[in-house]
Amino acid sequence: MGELKLLLGDDHTLMRQGLRKILEENPGWTVVAEAGNGRDAVRDMLALEPDVAVLDIGMPLLNGIEATRQIVRRIPLARVLILSMHADQAYVTQAVQAGARGYILKDSAGSDLVQAVAALAAGKSFFSPAVAQLMLDDYARRLTERGVADRYDALSEREREVFQLVAEGRSSKEIAELLSVSPATVETHRTHVLQKLGLRNTAEVVLYPVRRGVIQ
Repeated sequence: MGELKLLLGDDHTLMRQGLRKILEENPGWTVVAEAGNGRDAVRDMLALEPDVAVLDIGMPLLNGIEATRQIVRRIPLARVLILSMHADQAYVTQAVQAGARGYILKDSAGSDLVQAVAALAAGKSFFSPAVAQLMLDDYARRLTERGVADRYDALSEREREVFQLVAEGRSSKEIAELLSVSPATVETHRTHVLQKLGLRNTAEVVLYPVRRGVIQ
C-alpha cells in the first residue's frame, strides 16, 4: 500500500511508541500525530485529517467511542479503528454505532494492527477474530429472536453491489460514479436493500456483510 497518514490515540506513552514502531515499519506509513486523550485525538483528526485513526477505547477526558462519534459527525467518511482490552459485545456495538470501522484487541495488536489499518485504508472493516465471532454469534441470536431469515440471496445483482459499497463506507455519490448511475438510483437501491434484509442501524449494516463473508 502507498502513502498513509495515521493518528494514534492512547493515554499510555509506551503503548503509543510500540504501536508507532509497528506501523512505521511499513513503507510510506507515517504517524502524523499522537494524542494522550480523546479531546486531543478529535482536535488532531479534524486538523490533520489522517487516513486512519487508531484510538484506545479508554482514553481520559473523552473516551475512544465518544471521540469516534465526534470525529465521524464532522468527517462522515473518517476511518477509525478502536483498540481495546475488552472483547465485550456492548463495547463493540457502541463503537460501531459511533462510526468505528474496526475493533481490535490490545493482546492481538501485534498480529492484527497492520492488517486492520490496511483494511480500513482500503475502505473495508476489520475486527479481531475473537471480536468478530462474539459479534456475529450475538447478531445471529438476535436475528433468530426477531424471526428474520437470511434474505441476502433474494437481493438482485445490483442491490448486492450497492450493499457492499455502502458497508465499505462509500457515499452515494461515490457509488453512483462507480456504477455509472445517478445518486438518486443509489438511494433507491439502498432503501430496498435495507428493507429486504430487515436491517435497522449502522451496526447491523456493517456486521451483516461481515457475517455473510461479503467483506472482511
